[in-house]
Amino acid sequence: MTSSIGNAAFFLLLLAACCVTSTLACDPTDGAKFGYVGSVGPAHWGTLSPNFTQCAKGTSQSPIDIWTAGAVYNPALQPLHRDYTVANGTLVDNVFNIGVRFDGGGGNVTIDGKQYRLQQLHWHSPSEHTINGQRFPLELHMVHASDDGNVTVVAMLYRFGMPDPFFLQIQGKLAALYAEGCDAEKGVPVPAGVVSLWPLRLHSHAYYRYVGSFTTPPCTENVVWNVLAQAREMTVDQAAALMAPLEKAYRRNNRPTQPMNGRVVQVYRFLP
Repeated sequence: MTSSIGNAAFFLLLLAACCVTSTLACDPTDGAKFGYVGSVGPAHWGTLSPNFTQCAKGTSQSPIDIWTAGAVYNPALQPLHRDYTVANGTLVDNVFNIGVRFDGGGGNVTIDGKQYRLQQLHWHSPSEHTINGQRFPLELHMVHASDDGNVTVVAMLYRFGMPDPFFLQIQGKLAALYAEGCDAEKGVPVPAGVVSLWPLRLHSHAYYRYVGSFTTPPCTENVVWNVLAQAREMTVDQAAALMAPLEKAYRRNNRPTQPMNGRVVQVYRFLP
């Protein structure tokens, strides 16, 4: 995979986001507050709550830097069978990220014969995972859960370029989400209407798989990650609009990469 984010492009993203909106004053959770800077930043997550200790003590944490030369090709891995169609979505300001929730389900992904239902998706800026040390402007996480409570995430990295067709469907709703302010987290999310998830099925001919954790507290482990190898594209304006409703301290909402601790990243490639 090849991609680059110039310093100028990334600066434009931050500048645009800071100019679009003022700071909101709300806490990210009903419990312990966590953030990305200062005394509530990632280095301190493990001490902020007894429920967050795995953020500091876990041995299989996410995100990671994916070193492509060290990734092991596994011929037993299967394609990502993603059965996404159209679904009613709800745009939510989670305070620490912007997400789309699918209460009625948004389709499924099948991994190792097990079906996982799409629950929600959200964005991080800049990316949390890196490829050979390369960080991207954005990363999308599609969070799925199985009937027995297991979790898998399909992650997509974004570089600046052409408009993202999926994001175009919800872009007009972001202004309404910003107008709701903190109320969006207190029970007044913004209906996104019927959203087509078909665009998110593209670019899955290669992916990296490893076992990690949630990238926000409580940093629960045993999450199966599938990071698509081919980066998608989004415009600088779209990226700025995505960060605009967030409080200033959360517009840069990526957790640093975590130690591998002996884990192996497997790679799937479609071989015609």
